[in-house]
Amino acid sequence: MAAALLRFLTQLPLAVLSLIFVPCSWLALWLTDLLWLAVGRRRPPQDSRPNTASASVVIPNWNGRDLLEKYLPSVLTAMSGHPANEVIVVDNGSTDGSAEFVRQHFPQARLLALPRNLGFGGGSNAGFEAASNDIVILLNSDMRVAPDFLQPLLDGFTDEKVFAVSCQIFFSDATRKREETGLTQGWWSRGGLRVRHYDDGQVDTLFPCFYGGGGSCAFDRRKFLSLGGFDHILKPFYLEDTDLGFLAWKRGWKVLYQPASRVWHEHRGTIGKTFSRSYIDGVIGKNFLLFSWKNIHSPARLAAHFFYSWAGALLSAAVGNSLERASFHGLFRAFLQLPGALRSRWLARSLAVVDDAEAFRRPMGAYFRDRFETIESHPERLRVLFVSPYPICPTTHGGAVFMNGTIRALGQLSDVHVIAMIDDPKEMQAHATLLDCTRSIEFQVRLEGQPKGIGAITPFAIREFRDPELEWMIHRQIFNKKIHVVQLDYTQLGQYAGPCRQLVWTLFEHDVYFQSVARILKSLGPFGKVKGSMEYLRALHYELRLLPMFDEVQTCTEENTREILSFLPELKGRIHHNLRAGIETSSYPFQPGGRAGKTMLFLGSFRHLPNRAALDWFLAEVMPRVLEREPNALLKVIGSDPPAAHIIPSFNGAVELVGFVDDVLQPMLECDVFVCPILSGSGVRVKLLEAFACGIPSVSTYIGAEGLTSEDGKFCRLADDAQTFAARIVEVFQDPEEARQMALRARDFVVEERGMERMTRRLEQVYRETLARKTQ
Repeated sequence: MAAALLRFLTQLPLAVLSLIFVPCSWLALWLTDLLWLAVGRRRPPQDSRPNTASASVVIPNWNGRDLLEKYLPSVLTAMSGHPANEVIVVDNGSTDGSAEFVRQHFPQARLLALPRNLGFGGGSNAGFEAASNDIVILLNSDMRVAPDFLQPLLDGFTDEKVFAVSCQIFFSDATRKREETGLTQGWWSRGGLRVRHYDDGQVDTLFPCFYGGGGSCAFDRRKFLSLGGFDHILKPFYLEDTDLGFLAWKRGWKVLYQPASRVWHEHRGTIGKTFSRSYIDGVIGKNFLLFSWKNIHSPARLAAHFFYSWAGALLSAAVGNSLERASFHGLFRAFLQLPGALRSRWLARSLAVVDDAEAFRRPMGAYFRDRFETIESHPERLRVLFVSPYPICPTTHGGAVFMNGTIRALGQLSDVHVIAMIDDPKEMQAHATLLDCTRSIEFQVRLEGQPKGIGAITPFAIREFRDPELEWMIHRQIFNKKIHVVQLDYTQLGQYAGPCRQLVWTLFEHDVYFQSVARILKSLGPFGKVKGSMEYLRALHYELRLLPMFDEVQTCTEENTREILSFLPELKGRIHHNLRAGIETSSYPFQPGGRAGKTMLFLGSFRHLPNRAALDWFLAEVMPRVLEREPNALLKVIGSDPPAAHIIPSFNGAVELVGFVDDVLQPMLECDVFVCPILSGSGVRVKLLEAFACGIPSVSTYIGAEGLTSEDGKFCRLADDAQTFAARIVEVFQDPEEARQMALRARDFVVEERGMERMTRRLEQVYRETLARKTQ
């Protein structure tokens, strides 16, 4: 406590001054933008493809004689294959004899000896100016290269839009975690830039990345110099490459990662040996701020940046500094460089041809494919990426039945790639049954813990499925597999879609979330109603903003479609209710007669809250009334994650809690009445479709049969109050012939209207029509 108080008191003067210099910085950037909008001019890019026959290597050096002695030979060997190749060592005013050492021991290398240390950026810029080739490869002095590292880099400059191609980086110590790989990602979060390196073995060909590492990357020299090179405001080191990569994306260019070009980083260069950790962290913090002051031109993003930066600095003063947030010292150091930041911001605005949001999108696989590749309008076979937030196999819940059936039928028509979220790696094995109808299956284990969201406007169900690793996997598969159509299932996954000009995004609303929440409200107590009402408003706000982003929306029922169109009439023509909610009817044996017993069947996954509520209501209100008239009646309860046996009434053995079974068809054929006492939710109950297909007479609530029938006795008996529901069950028991005729009608309906093969052929056609419309 004493240390925390002392730390806060030492930063108090800067905290007070920040009330002046932070608003002044924000105002200065805002006035610069106004002036640029009035008199500034955007410089159109002059794109040309570089000559890739040869290349220049530039190695900045400062007091790194021992590193040059160890690693320069590997570079010279790798560059010896073409007479026009050159290796330039830029000596940044070293005092350890580095320059003389290079002259004596490596005469084949060009030496550019600078009289003083210009920092990493300044030394690198000097090397680019001196280079004689169109391609310049920038390497750290502690980098060892593979003998064949050069050609893959040169091959990466495939067209005039490529700005840089980055190497794949390894550590010399193979046991160390690969925190640096060359496969970079950047995103905007909580008012600031966030960056990371991915270690993904499935990226085995040219792939977009956020920036090329300054110590292991090939650049188009003309493009590099046209951007002004590494910015001096980031002196002495760090983030120069990130800044330049983002500027290149805003210029409309590409930055690529080339895994075939391999280098090894010793990671013990001169910076770490010369400067203290606190000094290095201070420079990094200052440069992250200057990155935003130079490159973030969206007023909303810039406002969020200053808010989070000042709040983060206040937190740092209280609990200690962190690279994840700003500090008052960092803000003040950035403020001292404000004039340079304003000049850099002016230049960055003049060079940008896309906005901030687009520049953050383009390095991601889906957007890169959409913006820079031509997606064919009429492919012979569609390539579809199918993404599920739940396990698909075994089919323990209704959504899994729909997804499993669609994948199997669609796999006969298209090349299907699947990503499924699972709770445990052991669940992977069950999905082996899908291997014969898919081209690939990947899994993402769901993150543990509950998402924070006090005061959040995003629904809980959405936050629960927010996973950066899943987002990366989706984009990687879209790029690697050259996907045409992305099929996201459930509202929870809608957050992973985005604006695309060619790529087709589709969403299956297994149920309309805001509609489901609204229907639950009436069954809640006073406190639950308040909490539920807040969730309803969040869901309504979220879904109405989400759905227009999609090219195609699928629902289970006509009622669902009407509900959405009542809020979003502009979706007419893009929303369909007859494409997904079906079953493979040929897989269900049909037995309409021979049911003369008194056994009822309740079936459903108890992870789904409406199923729990339905069973509670049935046992409390309906079961006693059935037993009054049919004392020998029995109830079987089947489903995954069942409640504990001791917490449900047994009615002297009339209730049998079976739990999970591998095959639900057998009890469907053995029992006499299927009950569906659902009280809330939306969508089609797959258990009713399965009951119809098997020929078991059914009794349901009206909401349980929504989308299938609203006429009592046509395909099933219907009732909403407990007394009538019990009467309907007894009537089925007592009139087996009428029950058989009803079951025959239900089977015909399922085959004609809800057969998965027929629905999926139509789904594939809608995919094709949507793709053709977008790409024509």
